[in-house]
Amino acid sequence: MIESLILGAVQGVTEWLPISSSASILLVKNLFFNDSSINILQFSLFLHLGTFFAALVYFRKDVFLILKTVFQYNSSSEEDKKVLRFLVISSLITGVLGVFLIKYFEDFLNIGPVATFFVGLFLIITGVLQLKKREVGKRDVLELKTSDGLLLGVVQALSALPGFSRSGFTVAVLVFRKFKEDTALRLSFLMSLPVVLGGNIFLNISDLSLVKDNLPGLFTSFVFGLLTIDILLRLARKYNFGRFVIFFGLVAILASLLS
Repeated sequence: MIESLILGAVQGVTEWLPISSSASILLVKNLFFNDSSINILQFSLFLHLGTFFAALVYFRKDVFLILKTVFQYNSSSEEDKKVLRFLVISSLITGVLGVFLIKYFEDFLNIGPVATFFVGLFLIITGVLQLKKREVGKRDVLELKTSDGLLLGVVQALSALPGFSRSGFTVAVLVFRKFKEDTALRLSFLMSLPVVLGGNIFLNISDLSLVKDNLPGLFTSFVFGLLTIDILLRLARKYNFGRFVIFFGLVAILASLLS
């Protein structure tokens, strides 16, 4: 129970920063709960439900507009239609590729030192991507294209692997495609919602022991996520976390070599 509570809190805080919450969970688990037998990818996905509900509360106006567009598509604004199409395309791509990656790498990522080493490597790649100089973009949601949904679906699927920060990776790619930073951040978190919900329905809902044993973690993930989302998203907009992510990755690699 203590393990679940602590890892839920880690998820709740790190989800809003471009540092890979899944990597943070894996590293804390391997460093402090190394005798645990949990499946790290399934467990991390389950804890994302807590921050899913926190994001629903925070982005409730956007979520309401999306749901309204689903049921009143013809009378919706062009902006809302484009956001909905983007979310549908990106979610379908992420779902197909993400399930493949989770099934292919789940055993590998439960081998402590090896997993920690590759998580560190993925973190360094993420950090370098974040440090790359960005030009100020002018695109907004009215300029969303099918290609944006396809590309971001692939990018988000890669973040199923701990170390590739979902928010950091997707925001960076959207900014590289000339979207405004605020638009990129909003789209990034909106596109995570259907994937987290769908992933848990297809991969975790039948695993009653995982759900029952980790409800405390789900609770702390939601509470810490709700308490920190506003201030941490402000920090994510204001500061570049690239150097910190690279340092985090180097520490992970060093820890794997010393273990």
